[in-house]
Amino acid sequence: MRSDRGREHLAARDERRYVIVGAGAIGGTVGGVLTRAGVPAVLVARGRHAEVLASDGITLQTPDGTYQSAVAAAARPEDVRLDERDVLVFATKTQQLDAALQDWVDRPVHGPSGVVGTAGDRLPAMTATNGVAAEDKALRYFRRVYGVCVWLPAVHLEPGRVIVRSWPVVGQFHIARWPAALRTPEDNELLAALARTWSPAGVLVRTPDDVAPWKYNKLLSNLGNAVGALTADDAGDVVAGVRREGEEILRRAGIEFTSFEVSTAARADGPTIRPVPGSDNGPSNSTWQSLSRQTGNLETDFLNGEIVCIAHRHGLTAPVNAALARAARATVRDGRGPGRYTAAELADLLGVNEVSASRS
Repeated sequence: MRSDRGREHLAARDERRYVIVGAGAIGGTVGGVLTRAGVPAVLVARGRHAEVLASDGITLQTPDGTYQSAVAAAARPEDVRLDERDVLVFATKTQQLDAALQDWVDRPVHGPSGVVGTAGDRLPAMTATNGVAAEDKALRYFRRVYGVCVWLPAVHLEPGRVIVRSWPVVGQFHIARWPAALRTPEDNELLAALARTWSPAGVLVRTPDDVAPWKYNKLLSNLGNAVGALTADDAGDVVAGVRREGEEILRRAGIEFTSFEVSTAARADGPTIRPVPGSDNGPSNSTWQSLSRQTGNLETDFLNGEIVCIAHRHGLTAPVNAALARAARATVRDGRGPGRYTAAELADLLGVNEVSASRS
């Protein structure tokens, strides 16, 4: 194991500090690589995970070795004294976001002469989550919201440890003000700072004018997460059917999304998934992780359920995605782990070869 104590800074100094709320696969990786690069960051976690981060730091298990870094860690908002240089990065699961937003929105923000306001009024809030619901959730609490389209292959199953499947480029984030029409010179300054400091650390930052089409592209990609969690078989045809219905719903609703051809080309400079020594290198999507850890909740209702919501809003139905979300909820209720179905059983349950989006 390699220790990063005394490691030279790899990134340009940044006057900002990034308070990462949710230090799981995404937040833990981002916090870990920022800390290694000398970028100020605080990782906020819960329970045993928070204890290990505080005592032992974070361990990143990568294709090129295992790295342990001392990190600044906190177990609750009261443990962090916010000031005007802070940026809040929400990296929870979407179903956990409301509670996190409520925990942080009214926290005092300090300036040179004392408290200058609350986090909701004074600090930027970045939503590094799957789906497209987080940004509007955040706008209920925070004035300045930045949507993040996350591509970062990592797994968090043990306290204090994250398996990162690409190295040294761990991920690629597309980030923009939400909604895009509100973008200001102040936003440009923050986005430039993110690209300047995060990219050398290993999180490649892209700053499109509008991140919404990228988020909808990622939503379509994530529609297969529940498939990968519910069956251990090769279920490519099932995933294709789920995504095909999702694309049809978005088109019929008039929602723009970045094509897979464009997103694949954009990812050519990383991340690139490679085997991680000492790990099983199995599935890594967030739904599989939640079932493996028996968290009692999934983000499926904000992925497949988002397609169902859009369909209902436009007088349509999305029976394949609705059935998949229903199967995922039942798996949680039954206390089952990943791999409940064979691919054939899941295809039959969803009827992927028989049903397409139709009008109610």
